[in-house]
Amino acid sequence: MRAMVYRGPYKVRVEEKPRPRIEHPNDAIVRVGLAAICGSDLHLYHGMMPDTRVGSTFGHEFIGTVEEVGSSVQHLSVGDRVMVPFNVYCGSCYFCARGLYANCHNVNPNATAVGGIYGYSHTCGGYDGGQAEYVRVPFADVGPTVIPEWLDEEDALLLTDAVATGYFGAQLADIGEGDTVVVFGAGPVGLTAAKCAWFMGAGRVLVVDHIGYRLEKARTFAHAETVNFAEVDDIVVHLKRATDGLGADAAVDAVGAEADGSFLQHVTAAKLKLQGGSPVALNWAIDSVRKGGTVSVMGAYGPMFSAVKFGDALNKGLTLRMNQCHVKRQWPRLLEHIQNGYLKPSELITHRFPLEHVAEAYHLFSRKLDGCVKPVLVPSA
Repeated sequence: MRAMVYRGPYKVRVEEKPRPRIEHPNDAIVRVGLAAICGSDLHLYHGMMPDTRVGSTFGHEFIGTVEEVGSSVQHLSVGDRVMVPFNVYCGSCYFCARGLYANCHNVNPNATAVGGIYGYSHTCGGYDGGQAEYVRVPFADVGPTVIPEWLDEEDALLLTDAVATGYFGAQLADIGEGDTVVVFGAGPVGLTAAKCAWFMGAGRVLVVDHIGYRLEKARTFAHAETVNFAEVDDIVVHLKRATDGLGADAAVDAVGAEADGSFLQHVTAAKLKLQGGSPVALNWAIDSVRKGGTVSVMGAYGPMFSAVKFGDALNKGLTLRMNQCHVKRQWPRLLEHIQNGYLKPSELITHRFPLEHVAEAYHLFSRKLDGCVKPVLVPSA
C-alpha cells in the first residue's frame, strides 16, 4: 500500500509499505477515505517529540471503510463507514471503565501517562496512523463508530480529534454563565474551543494569535474578539486591561509545544530540545486569568521538563485542568450540535491534497502558507 513515511525532521514522503493485517481477533482493517494533518503532527514533523522513529506513518485523524474484521469483532461489519477516535484503548481497564480512554493502561508500554494514539511516536504505543491507504484498528469493537447516514464525511473526519478536543478544552475550562474566556491559538482546536465556549454560557470570548488569516477565521467561525499578540506591547497587560484589571475567568492553551512569543523559550524548546515544549502560551494563560480562575491545557507537550510558572498558578489559586481528549465521550453532544445546525466542523478545512502530495501538504501547513487552517489528505485521489 501507499503510505506517508517519516524520514527525519522536515522529511516526509509517500512510500510502499506492507498492507496491515489482522494481528489479533479484535482487530479491524480500515481502508482510509480521508485523513487530516493535525497541528500536533507538526510537532512530530519538526522533531519535537521523542522516539519518533524513521519509517513511521503519522495520522491520528481518519475515517474510512471496514475492509476486514477479526474473528472476535461483533459490532462492525465489512463495508461499514466508520470514524475512528485518535485514542487506541481497550475499553475494560481501570481507566477505560471510568471513561478515561486517553489514559488506557493496556495499549501502551509507556502507559504511566498517556494511552495509545495512532501515528504518534513510540511514546504513544508505536501504532501506525491513517495517512495511508489502509490502517490496522485494534479493539475495533470499542473505538470506531459507524458514521450516521446524515453526517457529512468531512464533518465526521474532524470529530476524530480536532473538534472533539476543542470541545473538551472548553469543557475543562469550567465555563460559567457570562464568563470571559481567552483562547490562546487560532488553529482548529482553538477555534473549536472558542466556538464551543458560547455553547457553555460564555459572555465574552477572545482569541489570541499572531497570524492574520487565523484571527480572521476566529472572527468568522467562532464569532470571537481577536488579539494579535505581535501588535501589543504586553499581551498579559493587554488582556488584564480588557477585563477591568481582573483577568479572564478561564483560559484555554490550544498552542502547546511550539508556541511563539518568547525567543528564549522557543529556542530552548523547539531548537535545542531542552524543554518538552515552549510553554509561552501556557504561562500567558496562567498570568492572564483572574485569581481563582481556570486554565485548560489542550496543546501537546512532550514528556520532558517545561519551564511553567507553577508558583504563580499556586499563589493565584488557579485550577489547572488537562488531558488528552477522550474522544468518543464527546461525540453524542457534538452530533447534537451538528444536527441542530450550531456547528459545522468542515468549515475549518481549507485544503485537500491527494496522499501523493503529502510532503507539500506538510510544508504548506507547517509554514502557514496560503491561508492553511486545516489540510486533509485523500488517499484515493
